[in-house]
Amino acid sequence: MKSNRREFLKRSAAAGAIVSVPFSWATGRARADVNSELTMAAIGVGGSRGAFSQGGYVAKRAAQHARMLAVCDVDSVHMAEFNNGFQNKLKQYIDYRELLEREKPDLVTIGTPDHWHVPIATAAMHAGCDVYCEKPLTLTIEEGFQVRDAVNETGRVFQVGTQQRSEHGLLFLKAIAIARSGRLGKKVNAIAAIGGSPPEGPFPNSNPPEGLDWDMWVGPAQKADYSLERRKEFRWYYDYSGGKMTDWGAHHIDIAQWALGLDHTGPIKISGSGKFGNVVPEKFDWVEYFEGRTSLPNGFQTPVSFSIDCEFANGAVLNVCDYYKRQQGNIEFPNGILFEGEDGRIFVNRERLTGKPVEEMNDADKKKLDEEVVKLYGSDPGDHMRNFFDCIKNRGKPIADVETHHRTMTTCHLCNIALMLGRELKWDPQKEQFNGDEQATALMSRPRREKFSWEATT
Repeated sequence: MKSNRREFLKRSAAAGAIVSVPFSWATGRARADVNSELTMAAIGVGGSRGAFSQGGYVAKRAAQHARMLAVCDVDSVHMAEFNNGFQNKLKQYIDYRELLEREKPDLVTIGTPDHWHVPIATAAMHAGCDVYCEKPLTLTIEEGFQVRDAVNETGRVFQVGTQQRSEHGLLFLKAIAIARSGRLGKKVNAIAAIGGSPPEGPFPNSNPPEGLDWDMWVGPAQKADYSLERRKEFRWYYDYSGGKMTDWGAHHIDIAQWALGLDHTGPIKISGSGKFGNVVPEKFDWVEYFEGRTSLPNGFQTPVSFSIDCEFANGAVLNVCDYYKRQQGNIEFPNGILFEGEDGRIFVNRERLTGKPVEEMNDADKKKLDEEVVKLYGSDPGDHMRNFFDCIKNRGKPIADVETHHRTMTTCHLCNIALMLGRELKWDPQKEQFNGDEQATALMSRPRREKFSWEATT
């Protein structure tokens, strides 16, 4: 494995990283005329042989606003299934780089496993594409610097698929508006329950099915033998994702930080504890693992249970846990966000928004809340994909922009790093770095296999 960790440690974390791309991708292609028909391609669509098909779902939603040219997936069966919905008229690619160079679409949707999001997104933006990328956007904190730099350098429109910012009956937007209005008090804290990973493993390895390019699926991560669990349940492997911390955390931590007015910063102290699955021994050295100097049996790696406090400079505390239960007040929930202040509390998830500040609203209060939601959103909310295409036309900033999502993912990754190291962490959200903590700094990035490294795109 080729590591750029030494260079990363030498520079300031805030400086980010520049991704080089083939010259032919970045030149000779003007920004699409907003009055012409937009063209698009779907990269990573999922299908019958996987566990997630969100990529195909969002691509079909996007196809209501643009003309689909091509589909790219490492599984030929999934490509054929997706293409069948377009009367088999789409060109098919296994390698996204070939698609970008040949088709030159105006925009792409990305629904691959998480570890491929940033390499594909940065290449697509430098190729001149606007991007709709499924969450969680990043595998590491360093990747957040890279994708943010790419957005700033290229000026492309970039939307993250965190639909709680737009949809789900506007329940989350209403909760944010209430928390920011002062109705709960001057000092508001939050508790986000997001569930835990399954503990199972080890699992047997086997040969990949015909039609799957397994080496391309693994991509920049460590080389690994195929197993059905590794592919279908990739979210529970740190090589490809971050467990529930980056799965549901990408949604609920995002909403919590926005509601607390902390969506452009990050915590200064992260502390708590958790438990890993069957194949992870106590005090396991994750730095050694990612460097390829030690290994784990093939099994689920991410935390099964946890409770982490993220403390911010203004005194606010966000607790992130797998399941929340408190005897006082008889409060218990497996998934959702509780906002509490000195004057009241509210609870929100995808099914309901409850609490006295909500239940005691009269018609005038509800009308004012609706007005606050529109002001918060910047327009009439309700369709996440429509917001993306509106921004393509007006070159505005989408509601799920790269900066706020990078800050959300940084908090997610900080929680995971605290669990990996089993100790309290101190973070500087302005400089976006640990101060004098070499071990924690090493976990901000990952080595990449050489042929899938950033340099391999040149």
